[in-house]
Amino acid sequence: MTIRIDELDRKILGQLQRDAAQSLDDIARAVGSSKTPVWNRVRKMREGGVIRQQTVLLDPEALGLEACFFVLVRTSEHDAEWQVKFLETLKKRPEVMEAHRLAGDIDYILKVRVTNARAYDVFYQALIAEVKIHTVTALLSMEEIKSTTMLPL
Repeated sequence: MTIRIDELDRKILGQLQRDAAQSLDDIARAVGSSKTPVWNRVRKMREGGVIRQQTVLLDPEALGLEACFFVLVRTSEHDAEWQVKFLETLKKRPEVMEAHRLAGDIDYILKVRVTNARAYDVFYQALIAEVKIHTVTALLSMEEIKSTTMLPL
């Protein structure tokens, strides 16, 4: 289902991205509308798949997940069976925050959150035990400069 997004929808989405816990009244006031039209638009955008889910953002360091690794994966396997196994393996690993298939020399990049380097090694050993991988390069993030879930509207 494709829905058209107008300027008011974008304002509503901006408010939801900023803080999805705010009331419909607060959103309506911020976007210059009233509660019922805002609710109808939000419902329409949920049904249309524009709004996928509402969640909370947690502080990884407050939860002891102090190490963030970007993992570059090269594979010599490119058949469908290997790819299905690799994707299933990634989906089962809660440490994998993001996974992207790339164009270029690197096949995949993973964002992995763990407590420390030892925990990363446990993750790495489990990954290579499940799936054949040609090379893996792990890059430790020394400092997070910017992180956002907000899309540019």
